[in-house]
Amino acid sequence: MPTLSVFADVPGAHKLEGSLLKSYKQDDHPNKTFLAYRVCMTEDGHPWVSPVVRKLRLQISQDPSLNYEHMPVVGMKSFIQASLELLFGKHSQAIVENRVGGVHTVGDNGAFQIGARFLRTWCQDSRIVYITSFQKELYGLVFQDMGFTVHEHSFWNPKQMCTDPNILINVVKEAPCGSVLAIGNIADCKLTQSQWKKLMCIMKSKKMFPFFDISSQGFSSGNLNEDSRILRYFVAQGFEFFCSQSLSKNFGIYDEGVGVLAVVALSNQHLLCVLSQLMNFAHVLWLNPPTMGARIITSILCNPALQGEWKHSLKRVVENIMLIKEKVKEKLRLLRTPGSWNHITDQKGTHSYLGLNSQQLEYLVKKKHIYIPKNGRINFTSINANNIDYITQSINEAVLFTMGSEKCLQK
Repeated sequence: MPTLSVFADVPGAHKLEGSLLKSYKQDDHPNKTFLAYRVCMTEDGHPWVSPVVRKLRLQISQDPSLNYEHMPVVGMKSFIQASLELLFGKHSQAIVENRVGGVHTVGDNGAFQIGARFLRTWCQDSRIVYITSFQKELYGLVFQDMGFTVHEHSFWNPKQMCTDPNILINVVKEAPCGSVLAIGNIADCKLTQSQWKKLMCIMKSKKMFPFFDISSQGFSSGNLNEDSRILRYFVAQGFEFFCSQSLSKNFGIYDEGVGVLAVVALSNQHLLCVLSQLMNFAHVLWLNPPTMGARIITSILCNPALQGEWKHSLKRVVENIMLIKEKVKEKLRLLRTPGSWNHITDQKGTHSYLGLNSQQLEYLVKKKHIYIPKNGRINFTSINANNIDYITQSINEAVLFTMGSEKCLQK
């Protein structure tokens, strides 16, 4: 007699992500192109790794003096300290006053996992989260899974073809008191100092809690301090907040998934209490974080010569991104593609909005085998000398085709 499985009633889960990549892999078209990679890519189409990381990985693997005992729950303390100094500055007043601390986290969303659990347990009025749309799959689902109500917004204004800082200000104005505001991709916010000041005044009056996401410090401007400047402004204005600091992308160690949940409190006493609770959550989730990625990063950040090499590699990546965007814009100009394409070079970082509508994006995916997310935000490092002509010609075709379709509809 057959035994009934205890899993008999378990349905297959709805696939959260990867359907676009799956379609790309199953496509046998010779010119197929995938523009939605999360990682920074090289000219030859491979994930970028900082040259200094390759060197350190080999050295560490051959070091006979290393101790491979489990890390404490909080993680590698030297790694946490070096990461916090990278984020806030070595001479940050908050660090000097011992009111900034962190927990070594696992994976791209480990910091959001323990941060969200803390907010659910100890800040029960904060049950509404506002998050940018491109963060939804990575972090929004973490909040949803814990019972938070998640509202999405986008900085991108498709009519004006630009990122609109007023969108974020309006989101904060309409948000109920005690809400959590997850702020990612700070460079794309494009708020002036006076606009940030206005935003912070509203947030303070509504007792909103900021939860920053710094996932690629240095990849926006090439300047590490500039890419985290707003955090320091929030510290100076007396805010308490969490910050998910992922260090996988800007070092090129994606398989390690290493980061820190940084905590800023008003006093050392408050900080220690918060960290103790976060460590309880980390204890349940992963107990001991892995060390290889943390060792590599700590070795680089604590050695001025190696840190200089790493910073130089970041600047080269940023210069390459700017060059790719300039080339795409120029090729579209030479093709006489209708519209202005200045928005391509106005945006910073590896990922930027292409500025196409849904019909044009669908044309690219179905007719040209160019795989782009529905929000039109692509990874520009996926464009290289081998595919740039095909991509720009296809964009030109998509724009002209949809313009022709609109004219037919009007008739």
